[in-house]
Amino acid sequence: MNKSIINQAYHQLLNDLKTSVASAKYNASLHVNKALVSLYHHIGSRILHTQMQERWGTGVIAELSKDLRAAFPEMKGFSPQNLKYMRKFAQAYDQDEIGQQAVDQIPWGHIVVLIYSGLDKIQQRFYIECTIKNGWSRNSLSMQIETNLYERQADAITNFDKQLPPSHAALAQATLKNPYLFDFLSLGDEAHESALEKGLVAHIEKFLLELGEGFAFLGRQYHIQVEEQDFYIDLLFYHIKLRSFIVIELKSGDFKPEYVGKMNFYLSAVDDLLRHSSDNPSIGLILCLSKVGVLAEYTLRDINKPIGLSTYRLTKSLPKKLQTVLPTIEELEAELAKDLDDIEDE
Repeated sequence: MNKSIINQAYHQLLNDLKTSVASAKYNASLHVNKALVSLYHHIGSRILHTQMQERWGTGVIAELSKDLRAAFPEMKGFSPQNLKYMRKFAQAYDQDEIGQQAVDQIPWGHIVVLIYSGLDKIQQRFYIECTIKNGWSRNSLSMQIETNLYERQADAITNFDKQLPPSHAALAQATLKNPYLFDFLSLGDEAHESALEKGLVAHIEKFLLELGEGFAFLGRQYHIQVEEQDFYIDLLFYHIKLRSFIVIELKSGDFKPEYVGKMNFYLSAVDDLLRHSSDNPSIGLILCLSKVGVLAEYTLRDINKPIGLSTYRLTKSLPKKLQTVLPTIEELEAELAKDLDDIEDE
């Protein structure tokens, strides 16, 4: 038998076996995780119920922790703090909700983040689904909650419902956010578009995480030629799930209607020069620093290419608690003026 045929058959067999082993490992880990989450919920429920029934204080948790660790020295997870997490988990979710809400498909550490997040059940379900879909670490989940992904999701102004088939439009809309957070760039709001582009490419891993699942980066200042004229797209991506090229244009200021005309041209060129017959129509995303509102809606109304408009933020907002404690710019200026007046009087 031909040696190349044998090698080909062997590699096919090896790849099939690798897939089977990986699938079995994943299913086993999922089963173990479900069992662990169920156990933790049961422990939390029993503690909660007995504490209420017997009117015990919180001191019983430390005693339980000591005795459980003595009984099961090989097991981790019975610290006083973790037992409190279990009790909180039992307060937050009924037993039948755990499977219905897919809570048992995410690790325990992620569950702890969610139950202490202050989010309602609908919001928690959103983050659970995103964690499962994107494989987020606990830190990634915390970051997405902190940056209000739920509120930012699908808030961008688009014409997708008119220019894309319904199922494609819904998926495209779900990929967008408003605003996008680029605070990892350490740039001020006055940053020029070229500096923004360079920063995003230099931090491409964090940029892709902010964009969301499915984006594949193709290039910055991507060159296209039309009638011997050169044009350069700020950022070009391909979205694997949408099966569409995504053209992103960055604007370091307020939205202007002429941005849409330029994007419309780029999308026509990309559809003609790059798009394969099996690809869906290319999609444009214009990111402005601020003010994407009624003017943008009017501009998009009669455009025949799918275009989304959103904003981005370069600096992280202060937490609400700090906003109420720290002085405003106006207060600082007033205090500084007062100090200067005092100095002059002296």
